[in-house]
Amino acid sequence: MLNRRRIDLIFEKEIIEAMGCTEPAAAALAGAKAAELFGGEPESGVAIVSPNMMKNAMGVSIPNSALHGIGAAVSLGIAIGNSSSGLSVLTTVTDRERNIARSFPLEVRIDENAPSLYIKVVVQGAGHSASAVISGEHDRFTSLELDGVELPEAPMFFPECKSFSEDDFLATLTVGDVIEYASNLSPAIVELLEKAIDENLRISNEGLSGDWGLSVGKIMAGTMDGEPKTLDEAMRRAAAAAAAGSDARMAGSVLPVMINSGSGNQGITVTVPVAVVASYLCKSEAEKLSAVAVSELVGIILTSQKDRLSALCGAFTASIGTACAYAYLLGGDERALDATINNMVGNLSGIICDGAKDTCALKIYSSLIAAAVAVELALSGKRAGVEAGIVGDDSLSSINHLTRISHEGMEQTNRTILQIMLEKTR
Repeated sequence: MLNRRRIDLIFEKEIIEAMGCTEPAAAALAGAKAAELFGGEPESGVAIVSPNMMKNAMGVSIPNSALHGIGAAVSLGIAIGNSSSGLSVLTTVTDRERNIARSFPLEVRIDENAPSLYIKVVVQGAGHSASAVISGEHDRFTSLELDGVELPEAPMFFPECKSFSEDDFLATLTVGDVIEYASNLSPAIVELLEKAIDENLRISNEGLSGDWGLSVGKIMAGTMDGEPKTLDEAMRRAAAAAAAGSDARMAGSVLPVMINSGSGNQGITVTVPVAVVASYLCKSEAEKLSAVAVSELVGIILTSQKDRLSALCGAFTASIGTACAYAYLLGGDERALDATINNMVGNLSGIICDGAKDTCALKIYSSLIAAAVAVELALSGKRAGVEAGIVGDDSLSSINHLTRISHEGMEQTNRTILQIMLEKTR
């Protein structure tokens, strides 16, 4: 029997509000917690980060500041000194805190052997020190120290953090389980998904109305006149709307985003396009929310298998979830969703992640156009089969192969990407 309550709990921890790109937000959160434990104004600090954390924070604008990069995010967190807002720690930043961050003496080091998602912040001064470690998930503290002594009661310091690992359980879920779960949502999850859609549409509209980043969404939406007249037009408009949300978010918009698996871009990708297409199809509120539940859950499953930060682009894996939601909205059964996943894996599996920056909107747009193609093929009875490269004989096999590519095949790719990015800063 499907453990619906367990999936509810996963949704409640993975679909949460965050301000700005989640890697800088996590870095700021670690800095804020370390300063909070220190209890005063530290004189200096050290941030030790994984290569992926460094990569994903290098090119993105930090909300409420004109700063970029992991060091700036940590310094802002230290200046704020309060972790109670979690991943929304950057929601309010004062001029005083910005000034402190600009001049704070912080050393940033890369630990090549650290887990994919890892940051340790140490602050010191007047003979005392404090440290906070976030690892595995963007808001999960795994270690807190005061004057070199581990705090055994650490969870008491961050009761708002409900993170826990469910990767093994998520790996057992089938397409049929996803459909079954989405068909009967609890009131709490309905409310959560409504909030996710509303907030993410708000930042999408911000991107569509203003000049943010590359303005991918605004420009592509501008190529279409009036309301969509065909499903193809609706899906292109949906892709533009999602890209617009990323445009605004990557360029430093102060609007919050409801994230998926620690990523705001993924959160936008699995909600905004589904809402746009559901509206075009004149679906009921319940049908729209069920479809968003499909995309959210598929996105969570895929991210749990590939790692939250890797060389494989999260816009692509999130778009697989969106493609499944499209198929669901169009009356596709379990077999159609299975074929949709195979078609996506057979198409854009090689998209690399080269950090959070303005071109994320381009990747979201391209991946969502691919989602439309994958669905149309699946609903026409066409599916990429086991003879096609890394595609498996079903969606679970294809996901397993994609996981291997991410874990085994792209490690050197990831190192090369970061090396190129670091060389450009010298």
